[in-house]
Amino acid sequence: MNYRDIITIEPEKRGGKPCVRGLRITVYEVLEYLASDMTEAEILDDFPDLTREDLKACIAYAADRERRFMATPLSA
Repeated sequence: MNYRDIITIEPEKRGGKPCVRGLRITVYEVLEYLASDMTEAEILDDFPDLTREDLKACIAYAADRERRFMATPLSA
């Protein structure tokens, strides 16, 4: 699965934040739901437009973004 086929960025939608398949559901929101202990099934029940593949694409997008992020060392 290539998250680039699922995650879209449109300047006029949600302020240009990464969204799922052009929907108004952002990657950030999906990750927040997962981090708050919502199960995949609960998220899919609450948002019937989403698929399991969409959730995996959000995680893959975040992982790729984190991998490419250049961290500056924290000063002590």
